[in-house]
Amino acid sequence: IFVFIRSLMTTAELAARVSERDRRAIARAISIVENDSPETGSLLRALAPHTGRAYRIGITGPPGAGKSTLTSELTKLLRSHGKRVGIIAVDPTSPFTGGALLGDRIRMNSLESPTLYLRSLATRGSGMEISQGLGDVIAVAVAAGYDLVVVETAGIGQGDAAVVDLVDVSLYVMTSDFGAASQLEKIDMLDFADLVAINKFDRRGA
Repeated sequence: IFVFIRSLMTTAELAARVSERDRRAIARAISIVENDSPETGSLLRALAPHTGRAYRIGITGPPGAGKSTLTSELTKLLRSHGKRVGIIAVDPTSPFTGGALLGDRIRMNSLESPTLYLRSLATRGSGMEISQGLGDVIAVAVAAGYDLVVVETAGIGQGDAAVVDLVDVSLYVMTSDFGAASQLEKIDMLDFADLVAINKFDRRGA
């Protein structure tokens, strides 16, 4: 019983620090829920009163469409309007090495602000463009009091629209070189997405 009470006190204290946007507390809380640690349930319950009203934006699309660059530029625009932004960027886990490149950080290296938080996640073999614990990770970011939480998924093909259920608005990023017009009928996200961005329009023929 003593250990259980001590655990509750710890998660309650951690939740309070998350609500104050303590970066170390946010990082620790995300690691707990991402790993589905034993204290995940009590932590999420402690975070519930701090959930706030963050607007959740999901950005998805095929590899190389420019999701990370668009996320970076969108974040700069939001920051210029004084918005606090939390970014959750998901990259695929290699089936051979078990590691993830986390390449989003390469394209977002110009982002730096005390009112900005960026966390990279790996899909960890979920078989989708998102990780299994992404919903709980978003809950932590929302509880931290950011005005907007931007979720960038790993690159997808013609299927997968899992992020739609976790966000308030979804943005599908694609380029004009998708092939024959009939290929558009195979892209699930064109049916689910709230917005579609045609990126790299400066290319010849776009």
